[in-house]
Amino acid sequence: MSCQKIRKFSHALLQKSKAASLCKVLKTSVASYGNVASKGPTNQIVKCCENGQSCESNSGIQATGSPAIPTSPSPANHRQVAGKNFKEVSPTFSERAFTTAPKIDSKIYLWSRYNEMKRLVHDLIPPGVCNLLNPSTIYANNEVDLDEVEIYGFDYDYTLALYSNTLDTMIYNTARDFLVKHYKYPEGISKYDYIPNFAARGLHYDIQKGLLMKIDAFHYIQLGTVYRGLNPVPDEEVLELYGGTNHVPLEEVSGFYGKGPVMKQFMDVFSIPEMTLLAAANDYFNSNDIEYDPGHLYKDVSVIRGYSKKYILRGDETYAVLHRLASHGKKLFLITNSPFSFVDKGMKYMVGKDWRDLFDIVIVQADKPHFFNSCGKPFRRLDSNGDLQWDKIKSLDKGQVYKQGNLFDFLRLTGWRGSKVLYFGDHLYSDLADLMLRHGWRTGAIVPELEVETRVVNTEQYAQGLTWLQALTGLLERMQMHRDPESKKVLQDWLKEREELRAVTKNLFNPHFGSIFRTCHNPTYFSRRLCRFSDVYMASISCLLNYDLSYTFYPRRTPLQHEAPLWMDQLCTGCMKTPFLEEMAHIR
Repeated sequence: MSCQKIRKFSHALLQKSKAASLCKVLKTSVASYGNVASKGPTNQIVKCCENGQSCESNSGIQATGSPAIPTSPSPANHRQVAGKNFKEVSPTFSERAFTTAPKIDSKIYLWSRYNEMKRLVHDLIPPGVCNLLNPSTIYANNEVDLDEVEIYGFDYDYTLALYSNTLDTMIYNTARDFLVKHYKYPEGISKYDYIPNFAARGLHYDIQKGLLMKIDAFHYIQLGTVYRGLNPVPDEEVLELYGGTNHVPLEEVSGFYGKGPVMKQFMDVFSIPEMTLLAAANDYFNSNDIEYDPGHLYKDVSVIRGYSKKYILRGDETYAVLHRLASHGKKLFLITNSPFSFVDKGMKYMVGKDWRDLFDIVIVQADKPHFFNSCGKPFRRLDSNGDLQWDKIKSLDKGQVYKQGNLFDFLRLTGWRGSKVLYFGDHLYSDLADLMLRHGWRTGAIVPELEVETRVVNTEQYAQGLTWLQALTGLLERMQMHRDPESKKVLQDWLKEREELRAVTKNLFNPHFGSIFRTCHNPTYFSRRLCRFSDVYMASISCLLNYDLSYTFYPRRTPLQHEAPLWMDQLCTGCMKTPFLEEMAHIR
C-alpha cells in the first residue's frame, strides 16, 4: 500500500483523537451545569460525530449479546467552545439544586464502549492495509551513511552463504547419530526425527533444569513458552521452579557472549537443530523415566556441520553484491570461523573459481569472538593447497589466505578503523558485539527470519488481530476503575479474550515460541541485543542491491511511552517500496 493510504489512515486516527478531546470537554460541561451528584456514569453518553465538529447523545449501540444504552432527548441549545459547535444542557435552578441524574447500568456501559471500540477498529483499518512491509528492506537502529563506508567486511555462514532448511535436518541427524554411536546414548533417541519449526533463534536453555524458553528484554520468562523436552511446562510449575517468579536474575541469564552460569542463549541460525536435539533427548529420558544429568546432555550435544554446496541458496545474489561493491572501488574482506576448504568450495559455487580476486583480505578459522577481543594468536598464511606456512606475517596481502590472527594486528596492518568499515554477520555476539562496542566499526546483522515474519505481519489476520488486541488493552486500562461485581465479570471476559488474542498472534509466527522479536508485548532478549549490537539489520546481504551506495539509512524516531506519534514516517517503517536498481533487476 502506498504512503498516501498510510497518511489517510493516520489522518482518520487524528480526527478521532480530536473528536474524543471535544467529547471530554462536553462531558465536563454537562457535569458542571447539571450539578450531577452521582459518581456513576452520566446518562448523557456522548458520541462524537464523524466530522469531528459536533457531538450528540448516544442513541444506543446494539450488538449481539450486548444491550443498547438508554437514550434521552437531544437538547436544543448550542454554545461555542474553542471554535467548535456542540449542544449544551441548560437545566433550571430547581433541576440544578435538587435533581440527580439516573445511573446507567455499568455492565451495559462497558459493553457499549467495547462494541463502539470494535466498530472503530474495523472502520479505521482501510482495505489494503496489509502487505505493507517489503521483505527486502534494510532497517536502521542507527544512522548510517553508505557514502562514508569504504570497506565492507563479511562473515561467511548465513551471511555470504545462505542455506536451505534441508541443512537443518542433515545437521540434526548427524548430531543425533553421533550421540548414539559415539557417546552410547539409548538407541531409542534414533527414532526421533527432526521437527521443522519447533525451535526459534534467540531462545534460552536452562542447563540444569533442561528447559527451553523465551525470555524478554527485562529478563522475564514468557509464560506459555517453556518446554521440557517436547512438552510445554504449565505456568504454575514454571513459577514454582523459579521461586515463585518468572524473572531470571541478571547473574544467571546469558552473559555478554550469550552464556551465563545457568542459562545459554542460542543466537546463530545453526543452533536451531541443536535446540531440537536437546528437546528430543530430554523428551526420551523423561518419557521413559530414565534418570540423567541435563548438564551432561547439554555438553554432549554438539552440532556437526558437514555442509555441502547443494544446500546453498541465492548464490547469484551474493555474486551481484560483491561484484557491485568491488566495481565501485570498495575494499572487501572476509573473516570467518569456517575452514578454508569449506569456504573455497562454497565461494567457487556462488562466485566462481576466481572469487579471491574480489577480496583484499581473506581470514579463515578466525576463532571469533576471541579474534575480536584477544591479541594472543598471530596470523598464519596458508599456501594454495591450504597448508600452514611458518613465515612471519608483516602484511595482509590480496590473493593470500590467512588463518587465526586477531583484530589488534588486523587494525595495525590495515589501518581500517571507525565508521568507514561496515561488517556483516549473523551472530550478534560472535560477529558484531565487540566491533560495535569496542572498536567503533559499523555493523550489519543478517536475520533470515525477517522474511518469514514479514509475510506474517503482512497478513490481514495479523493486522486485524493485533489492532484489536491493542484497542482492547487500552479499553481495559481505561475501564478498570469500575469495581462493582457485574463490571468485574465484564473485565474478566475482556482479559480472557485478550489472552486468547495473544495466543493466536503468537501462533501465527511459531506455535511453540512465537516471534523471535517479541513476547506478548515486550521485545525479546534477542531484540534487545539486535538493537544494541547492530547499526542496521536485514534478511540477507542481497537487500543491499535495493540501495544506492551513497544512500543514508535513518532510524525512525519511534515514540517513547510518554510521547505521541506526530510524524508520518513513524507509521511507515519498512513500508516504502525501495525500487530495485535497474542493473540488478535480472537477479530477482
